[in-house]
Amino acid sequence: MAGFVPAIFVRAEVSVGAAPAMPHCSRVAFGAASKRGDGMALLMVNLDRMIGNAQLWRDEFAAQLPDLDVRVWPDNGDPAEVEYLAFMRPDFDEIPALPNLKVMFSRSAGVEAFINHPKLPKVPLGKIEPDGGDPMMTEYTVMHVLRLHREMPKYQEAQANREWLRTRIVRPEERRVGFLGLGLMATAPALILKQLGFPVSAWVRSPRPETDGIRIFHGADQFAAFMGETDIAVCLLPLTRETDGIFCARTFAMMPRGAMIINIGRGGHVVEADLIAALDSGQLSYAALDALKPEPLPAESPLWTHPKVTVMPHVARRPTVKQLVNEIARNIHSLESGGGLLQQIDLAKEY
Repeated sequence: MAGFVPAIFVRAEVSVGAAPAMPHCSRVAFGAASKRGDGMALLMVNLDRMIGNAQLWRDEFAAQLPDLDVRVWPDNGDPAEVEYLAFMRPDFDEIPALPNLKVMFSRSAGVEAFINHPKLPKVPLGKIEPDGGDPMMTEYTVMHVLRLHREMPKYQEAQANREWLRTRIVRPEERRVGFLGLGLMATAPALILKQLGFPVSAWVRSPRPETDGIRIFHGADQFAAFMGETDIAVCLLPLTRETDGIFCARTFAMMPRGAMIINIGRGGHVVEADLIAALDSGQLSYAALDALKPEPLPAESPLWTHPKVTVMPHVARRPTVKQLVNEIARNIHSLESGGGLLQQIDLAKEY
């Protein structure tokens, strides 16, 4: 992978869309009854396999949307009766054609795996996410920032060597934290870190006003300046053509020497060879990786044993069946009342 490069180096075929613009180194009505074949139906694909089980989902839907006929793939029933499709890691080659489908709900962390599938239904696609983010993601992000800020890996190494390490402690106001992306999942931890005294900034796709003291950088032209003022970089971006490989040698060189990175976005954001080289040279001091490529990480990957890398098996958060059904119900109620999806995915932007 060539990695992330500034706009002036972009090859002509790379387009700008998706997340921050940096190139790559109608009303839906309920049916009247709840029985199969007599009202609206929702087809669920893989959600019961990834989170909880089919009965938990059926029970929660019955509590929140008693008039909804819930079907669990591959028990589709009559595909013509399905109006809603909710999924995680879908295979559209296996899902039957749904001629009366109105809306899809995705629990997948990203949409890059299926957004360009030729059989993707041409209906609105929404995220199953709470408006205010997820407390688990907030605590997880803050935990990793604090762990690196207080240099816990260094103390762990000292303990293993039975060394009573005394070193200068960096205060929060001396450690600049920068978020790549400031969406639902990033805003809450960014605000908490700001309250703890850290200078916090964020890099986003389009201009926006400062948010509660969080300095905003935007677009390709301001990326280098943002990275140059970031001691701990936290990536919570979606993976798109423009953000693929964003953590690469060129980006690391923009950062202050000894900086640290945390990737809670997607594995494709990190160019592994470039990261290892930056750590070995001292340009970066630590990296915490919750998203990797591929997953599971192969046993032979050098990341497992690198002394300056923390590998986590993609465990930032785990929503409950109740939380997810609640978000689907909120969306369906919005559609029923003449509104739209609460968090609709822009297919052109890929997030």
